[in-house]
Amino acid sequence: MALTATIHHFEIDLADHDRGVFESLAFTVARHPSESEDYLWTRVLAYLLEYSEGIEFSKGGLSQTEEPPVVIRDAMGGYRAWIDIGTPEADRLHKAAKSANRVAVYVHRDPAQWLIRLEGARIHRAAEIELYAMDRTLLGELTSRLERRMAFSVSVIDRELHVALESASLSGIITPLRLR
Repeated sequence: MALTATIHHFEIDLADHDRGVFESLAFTVARHPSESEDYLWTRVLAYLLEYSEGIEFSKGGLSQTEEPPVVIRDAMGGYRAWIDIGTPEADRLHKAAKSANRVAVYVHRDPAQWLIRLEGARIHRAAEIELYAMDRTLLGELTSRLERRMAFSVSVIDRELHVALESASLSGIITPLRLR
């Protein structure tokens, strides 16, 4: 018997002071059976950090490897932004940079080995790709509190996230990374 996705419902009040984005959001996310909870949280947080008109989670999730986990589309359906999660290979970053005006990657693990693997790789517009390391302590705290239905607020100030849950107030820094 095949495992099915776990459905998570989020209601989030977003106050991104860095970009002037203030929204009340409600969305549903399907977590693939092979998707870790910290990967799920990174997808959700990347969605919030990138929130703008046309943003959506990809239709296929982890099973659809041709699309990024989060995408911002233009009015014609093309990619305005390709938002990847994890540690994508150089060829995927190369494809992303050719497909979208903007590429951002949010890493939920230690990025050191990944950055070394990418050194010297042929990546289109490599210097323009935005890389961010998620605060792993924050991800751990969020993972321990993950439920199927959640309501909370997120405030972003100077790339620092402040998450206010019913029972806790958490914070963590989003660290910019660079390709060498």
